[in-house]
Amino acid sequence: MTINEIQDELIEDFSFYQDWMEKYEYIIQLGKEVPLIKEEYKKDDYIIKGCQSKVWLYPELRDGKVYFTADSDAIITKGLVSLMVKVLSGHTPQEIAQADLYFIDEIGLKEHLSPTRANGLLSMVKQMKLYAVALQMRD
Repeated sequence: MTINEIQDELIEDFSFYQDWMEKYEYIIQLGKEVPLIKEEYKKDDYIIKGCQSKVWLYPELRDGKVYFTADSDAIITKGLVSLMVKVLSGHTPQEIAQADLYFIDEIGLKEHLSPTRANGLLSMVKQMKLYAVALQMRD
């Protein structure tokens, strides 16, 4: 699936939930499905700066595609990083770097997060795109 197809699927999934408490529960559930980062990568080098909670994100280039693993010490934040991993993992560095992540606005995520969580989400997006560019240049 393309990044846009995954985003469209998430927009559809979120439309099933009537209120934001249900949407938060769905985000928390997604956090339980995130591909977990290996303990050896749970160090400062892989912490996303700008997040209120601790969020670790590790990129790996395999067969020309970037795969992310992640974890967080907060359940909502773990769900948010899981959302981003779901959308961006398994795509080429170029696709990730150029992705227009419209689903964030479409599902109303920005306006329903606290300012610190919204900043953290933007930091996640920025870091994932930076990793993609760095891996592309290294390759």
